[in-house]
This record gives sequence, structure tokens and C-alpha cells, in this order.
Amino acid sequence: MTVGRSPWWMQPGSVEVRTVAAGGWWDAVRVPLDLGIDVLRHLGDETGAVIRDGFGGRLYWLIPPGSAADWNLPHVRVLGRGSHVVIPPLRRVLSPGLCWQIPPSRDREWTNTPRLHSALRAALQT
Repeated sequence: MTVGRSPWWMQPGSVEVRTVAAGGWWDAVRVPLDLGIDVLRHLGDETGAVIRDGFGGRLYWLIPPGSAADWNLPHVRVLGRGSHVVIPPLRRVLSPGLCWQIPPSRDREWTNTPRLHSALRAALQT
């Protein structure tokens, strides 16, 4: 995936992490890293942007705002209005620390919410 065509909410060229309020441009789905790796396998090429917190051991999927407000899955937290997410610079794609597991682009920003829910359920059953 190319990182040259960033979504409009990113700050192209920024070298600093920044905190962005969820619930406006996107919501985020936070899961533990081990569960998240299984979810990535289930999603394959159907995943959108994913943030990796290498220090906290978590993955964050970006999804359309409000699309998962009623989810109730173990080990899964939906971050919407009232929450904030730390966003790495667009070109930071390697750990350690905060980076993009799957960088966003204008063509691939959000993950399809029903597809992510299905992948999470499948990964939780293994």
C-alpha cells in the first residue's frame, strides 16, 4: 500500500505523533495485540488502516463513526465520541512503539464494520 495519498484528516509530512478525537472522522476498535494478529489473518486484504501500539500491545482499527456503538465483545473496546487516539506519523510503519500496522490512504482508510465484527468473533473462538 502506498502512503503518498494520505486521507484528508492526516497531517502529511508530520513527524510527531498527535492525539485525535475519535467519533468525528472515524471511531477506533482497540484489541490486544495477540487477538489483533488473528483478526488481521481473518481479514486479509479487507482491512483498512490499523495502528499498532508496540509498547501497549494493542492494535486499533479505524471504522466509520458510530458504526460499532452496540458491540459487546470480550477484549474489544470501541472508541467513539469522548475518546482520543494517538496517531503516528504517516510514514512510521515500523515498531518499536507507535506505528501503522496498515497505513491509511485515501483509498483504504476504514475497515468494513460488519466484516471486522465477523473477524473478531472468529478470532475470539480460536
